[in-house]
Amino acid sequence: MPWLQLKARIAPEQAELLEELLLAEGATAITLQDAHDDPVFEPERGTTPLWNETVLTALYDDLAGLDAMQERLAAAWAETQPEEPCPLIEHELLDDRDWEREWMEDFHPLRMGQRLWIVPSWHEPPEPGAVNLHLDPGLAFGTGTHPTTALCLEWLDTMALEGTLDGAEVLDVGCGSGILAIAALKLGATSATGTDIDPQALLASRDNAVRNQIADSAFTLCYPEQLAPERQFAVVVANILAGPLVELAPLIATHVAPAGRLALSGILESQAQDVLDAYHDQGLVMDDPALREGWVRLTGYRPA
Repeated sequence: MPWLQLKARIAPEQAELLEELLLAEGATAITLQDAHDDPVFEPERGTTPLWNETVLTALYDDLAGLDAMQERLAAAWAETQPEEPCPLIEHELLDDRDWEREWMEDFHPLRMGQRLWIVPSWHEPPEPGAVNLHLDPGLAFGTGTHPTTALCLEWLDTMALEGTLDGAEVLDVGCGSGILAIAALKLGATSATGTDIDPQALLASRDNAVRNQIADSAFTLCYPEQLAPERQFAVVVANILAGPLVELAPLIATHVAPAGRLALSGILESQAQDVLDAYHDQGLVMDDPALREGWVRLTGYRPA
């Protein structure tokens, strides 16, 4: 059975009303997306940030009465917002497909460095004797497919081969799916702490830790403000975005212990110098950038 998809480009202040009207007309699902791919930096916890222009998409399983429904929507909008025209709503038919299966087929095991594999939870490990991190990529950022995540995972694998991770305490700032912290633990770290402003990210991290037989006692998860500001770690990773990395440089750098190592990513090549300068200013010695597909990983250390 095909599906009916309605789509409207609207101002953010129009989103709530249009969503209510479409749900009242029987929408099966509603999604909100940024029309211009502008990232929202550090939203307040518990808020739903919207953008300068939002794309609202509604999905229906009833194809009958489209014209009548649009007339009812226009009338309800005019009654509620008589000074504003009803947004233009486009429609199209979508083939009925097994979306979950097609989505799963896009994810395959990925090798990161020499020993580490990222294995989707529905796949068997290609090398059972390797360090295999089983991951469900459905809830939060960090599947291993993005260059920034891959760069950080390869760095952790190299650190493990050098023996730097053995017995180390690791901090993952903006942990997302928990992929970096869990990889560090499986590669030899003693404990890891993951922080994130998004409660869904903390839930996803815990789920992925359980999937990888990581004990709760080895992996602490918390909001950033719950982490003691004076606590220091032998290894700190932060794969977020350049803006927050610069803004949070004093805080992130404080958590790097003497002789401790740091890796930063989520940075475009054009943004690298600003981030480097921010961490140089915090007393860290920074290495030359590692570049992949226009994205950068920055590494460094705090002198002993």
